[in-house]
Amino acid sequence: MERITVGGFMTRLAAALALVGLTYNPSGWSYAHWVTGAFPHLEPLQAIAGLVLVGGWAFFVHATWRALGAFGVLLGVALCAAFVWLFVSRGWVHLDGGALGWIADGVAALLLAVGVSWSLVERRVTGQVVVDEGERR
Repeated sequence: MERITVGGFMTRLAAALALVGLTYNPSGWSYAHWVTGAFPHLEPLQAIAGLVLVGGWAFFVHATWRALGAFGVLLGVALCAAFVWLFVSRGWVHLDGGALGWIADGVAALLLAVGVSWSLVERRVTGQVVVDEGERR
């Protein structure tokens, strides 16, 4: 039985950060910036990169949605928004110069990482294994 570890969660978080950051980030170095000037006339490499990103998003979003559900995702977004609100109201974070874009990227990556890790956390806390699929052959 696989256990959740800090290293395992950090690996999932790094993968989610890479997916989100490669798709879009405020620095100008992202897939969205790369294809904006060429769209709808994409180069083959741009199409391949886009399909790889779509596959990564499909995996992470599907796993997160199955693990957390609509209420869990909504609760996670609300909790992250409340933390951003706290940090801004205390003056610890200033929403200028692209900071909001970076925060949105971080929140999205954090929610995706929690989503793909959630079944391991749930199993550890409750001791129950959730089986959704039939026997694999």
